[in-house]
Amino acid sequence: MTLSGLDLAILGPSFVAGLLVLATHVPLGMQVLERGIIFIDLAIAQIAGIGVIAADAFGLEPQGWAVQGAALGAALLGAALLTWTEKRWPQTQEALIGVLFVLASCIGLLLLAGNPHGGEHLKDLLVGQILWVNSEQLLGVAWLTAIVLGIWFLAGERLGRLGFYLLFALAVTASVQLVGVYLVFSSLIIPALATRSFTRARLLRAYLLGGLSYLFGLALSAVFDLPSGAVIVIVMAILGALSQCLRAQDKPA
Repeated sequence: MTLSGLDLAILGPSFVAGLLVLATHVPLGMQVLERGIIFIDLAIAQIAGIGVIAADAFGLEPQGWAVQGAALGAALLGAALLTWTEKRWPQTQEALIGVLFVLASCIGLLLLAGNPHGGEHLKDLLVGQILWVNSEQLLGVAWLTAIVLGIWFLAGERLGRLGFYLLFALAVTASVQLVGVYLVFSSLIIPALATRSFTRARLLRAYLLGGLSYLFGLALSAVFDLPSGAVIVIVMAILGALSQCLRAQDKPA
C-alpha cells in the first residue's frame, strides 16, 4: 500500500476516459435494459476486438487509423447481423447475442493462437489499459462521444432498430479499445440497472454512480497497486448494490 501511486498525470486522463465512456454508455445502457438485450455490448465489443486482433495480425500500427477502421468495420457488421436476427427471430434474440459473443471469443482465440504475445493482447482486450490512455486517444473519443450523444438525444426513438444497433456499435468500438470489454459491459449495465427503480433524476444518478466508481476505483488500484479495470468493476458493483439497498429502505412499508 502506497500513496505515491496517486499521480494525477496518470489518473487524471484515466478518469476522463472513464467519464467519456459513461457519457454514451449510461443512456444506451438504459435502452438496452428496456429492450432486454443485456449482452449486446459484450458481443459487439468482442466482434470489434476481432477487428483489432486481425489488424494486428497483418502488422498494422496498434493505435493507427487502419486498426480503428478494422474494429469499427467488424462492429458495424456485427450490428447489421444483430439487426437482421432481431427482425427474423425476435423471441430468441438474447440467446443469439450470447452465441455470437461465444463465437467471436473463439475466433479471437484462434487468431491469437500463433501469436507469442497473444495472452497479453487478450488481457488488454478484456481488461483494457485505462492507465495508459493518451491525449490523442481522449481527443478522438471525445469527438466521437459528442457525435453519438448528439445523434442519440436528437433522434432518440426515431433511430429505429438498425439505427440503434449502428450507433451502439460506434460507441462500443471506441470504448472497448480504451477501457476493455469488462469495463464496457459494467459501464453500460450497472449504472442503468442500479437506478432502474428511480423515477426522478435517474440519468443524473446513473452518471454520478458511474463517475464515483471510476474515481474511487482508480484511486484504490493506484494505492494498492492492483489492476485498475478489475477494481473499478468491483467498486461499481458495490456502489450499485448500495444504491439499491438505500432505495429499498426509502420505500414505504
